[in-house]
Amino acid sequence: MTGIEHAIGYQFKQPGLLVQAFTHRSFGVPHNERLEFLGDSILNCAVAHLLYSSFPDVPEGILSRLRANLVRQQSLFEIAEHLHLGEFLRLGDGEIKSGGRNRPSILADALESVFGAILLDSDFDHAQQVIHRLYADSIAAIDPNTPAKDSKTLLQEVLQGRHLPLPDYILVSTTGQAHEQVFTIDCVIPALSVHTTGVANSRRAAEQAAALTAHQAITTNTPKKSDKKTPQ
Repeated sequence: MTGIEHAIGYQFKQPGLLVQAFTHRSFGVPHNERLEFLGDSILNCAVAHLLYSSFPDVPEGILSRLRANLVRQQSLFEIAEHLHLGEFLRLGDGEIKSGGRNRPSILADALESVFGAILLDSDFDHAQQVIHRLYADSIAAIDPNTPAKDSKTLLQEVLQGRHLPLPDYILVSTTGQAHEQVFTIDCVIPALSVHTTGVANSRRAAEQAAALTAHQAITTNTPKKSDKKTPQ
């Protein structure tokens, strides 16, 4: 499990907890459902704290919507996919044959289980640190001026409002080691001659960064080409 521990930035004192976190009920017992329950609660609290600290002027209602978006299954799945969690899952034969290693629900549950396992292995502070690190790119991609929706959604709505095709997101390059990759993504809107670029440590965050620059270019009527936006 050295690879996954390196990826999440935490080394387990009790490796059995990490093994349990990756054990689906189809494999046997002890499985990860109780850890998932624990991890879900930790995740909500940690993300709430991260949003509260990152956006001191944003009201409660918008913070709640932001948190709901960040802790939903799709967001967890994208992080789990970036960490290659599917490689470590312990699944029954039926789940393996039906593509369980790539199933969003299973991967999202496993990631929450990892958070629960970290809490039991150490304490809440360590679990929170891991969550903050894994969500750093997603937080950086949020536009505080339009916090209720992410940049890709905002861009899509603008284009649909003008009856234009949706943008193309093109992977330009992937560099770095397996667990420290840097993604470069182009957002291309031919109808408006807009071509922007995002660079980040996950494909999702790079797409969001490129979409943010494209949205700004369109809404300010100043199309930009090869305009790089890198979340800090």
